[in-house]
Amino acid sequence: MKTSSAPTMISSLANFTLLVILTISWAASAYGHEYFLECLQNEFKNFTLFSNTVHTPTKSSYKSVLESSIQNLRFKSESTKKPLVIVTPEYETQIPPVIHCAKENDLQIRIRSGGHDLEGLSSVSQVPFMILDMINLSEVAIDAEQKTAWVQSGATLGSLYYRIAEKSQTLGFPGGLCPSVGVGGHLSGGGYGTMLRKYGLAADNVIDARIAVVNGRILDRESMGEDLFWAIRGSGGSSFGVILSWKIKLVDVPERVTVFTIDRTSEQNATQLVQKLQYVAHKIDENIFFRTVIRKIPSGTIQASFHSLFLGGIDELLPIMQESFPELGLVREDCTEMRWIESVLHFAMFPADQPLEVLLSRIQPFVPHFKVKTDYVQESISEHDLEGIWRLLDEIETGEIDIIPYGGRMDAISESSIPFPHRAGNLYQIEYIVFWLTEEGNNAEKCVNWVRKLHSYMTPYVSISPRAAYINYRDLDLGVNNKSKAGITSYEEARIWGAKYFKNNFERLVEVKSRVDPKNFFRDEQSIPPLTNMCDA
Repeated sequence: MKTSSAPTMISSLANFTLLVILTISWAASAYGHEYFLECLQNEFKNFTLFSNTVHTPTKSSYKSVLESSIQNLRFKSESTKKPLVIVTPEYETQIPPVIHCAKENDLQIRIRSGGHDLEGLSSVSQVPFMILDMINLSEVAIDAEQKTAWVQSGATLGSLYYRIAEKSQTLGFPGGLCPSVGVGGHLSGGGYGTMLRKYGLAADNVIDARIAVVNGRILDRESMGEDLFWAIRGSGGSSFGVILSWKIKLVDVPERVTVFTIDRTSEQNATQLVQKLQYVAHKIDENIFFRTVIRKIPSGTIQASFHSLFLGGIDELLPIMQESFPELGLVREDCTEMRWIESVLHFAMFPADQPLEVLLSRIQPFVPHFKVKTDYVQESISEHDLEGIWRLLDEIETGEIDIIPYGGRMDAISESSIPFPHRAGNLYQIEYIVFWLTEEGNNAEKCVNWVRKLHSYMTPYVSISPRAAYINYRDLDLGVNNKSKAGITSYEEARIWGAKYFKNNFERLVEVKSRVDPKNFFRDEQSIPPLTNMCDA
């Protein structure tokens, strides 16, 4: 008894000591935020004009600003660590002084453009921190003649799509499906959408950017150099500085596109259709996009929903589908022609009668608790094994599996073109999602354990060495950096998660980080560490 109790006492004492240290740290930083404000007052000659963009817990605006962009209720609880300060700058020039004062007062900066970070890292930290919320830096300037646009990081995808449609009915952008996602985070992590097989990722179509780095300089592509410009397109971005805006290449879209959704249950050969999809969807005409969602429906059976966009008309689509995927049974009555901008509303699940202005809203109609994990499938899964996977869906009411086929343009772009490496060789990206509405009982624990179980079950069917994942669907289960204020993380520790997101590109990201931010000021649980910060470098 005495022997077994000693480790327990030591462990308890260590935990208590850590708790005291963290408590003292947060208490000390309460004063730190006062010094932070004093620093800002010294930096801004007319601080009164700037003060309306600074939100502290004593100001009435603090709670509404904090919660306005939290898109996952997992990070909205009373126990969640809150920022000591939130700054919502209105001009680029206001950001370098904020960086300087955060450094001077040992406050981590969490950068938020839309709040969709799936692990809440844009809004939450375990050490004293502030939020730099880009919500007011949201201008979109379209040059339809040159087929380009400058988009500030605080703009949403919905506002970008809306502004493009104002200028042209035959231009679009290959970004994501959710209109309230912030452009800053989406492009910096890669960003896929309904045109990825035709035009690649959102980040593949970035041609310039502006970033505020740790020394306070604001750089464009020419002044930052090609290494840093490479690094910010697909790495998550916030490891290197504050990305202020992006210059993007707009793409051609036809005047009319076609959408369809076909639902099939297990009794209607859903499993056989999903199995067939694996063979054809990555090789089919690159103008066709599929997103297949598999879930258990209220009747208790498994249903696969095949959602598709075709960059063309119905008469062109039908023979392609009849030749490549006749098993789906697509007929004219399943299809609807519309403008590309209307297809944005369709895939965002807005009712057909909604005006385009709904794309300008930053508010999601439905904000649940959720947890997401991702994989990449490189060899087709047999019908028998798919049925085994479906059985796990029987265990929970609010789980689903999403399949996003690749191929087309994605196969043609090199793994090292940008940090996002998941290109040729992948049949599809697969996502496991679970939602829950309340924290009652053990609901959260049950749901998170279920999605982890599903992810574990999928091990034999997905990529290996490394088992790959998508940085924009961040998953802290894959590994985390040292969470302390010092933030010292070894190369081997960081590579545990880094290789899964970036494969061989991780090494180059570390080299760029070492030059741009050698003291590791811009950091979080899964930020790129510098070589100078590594114990075993």
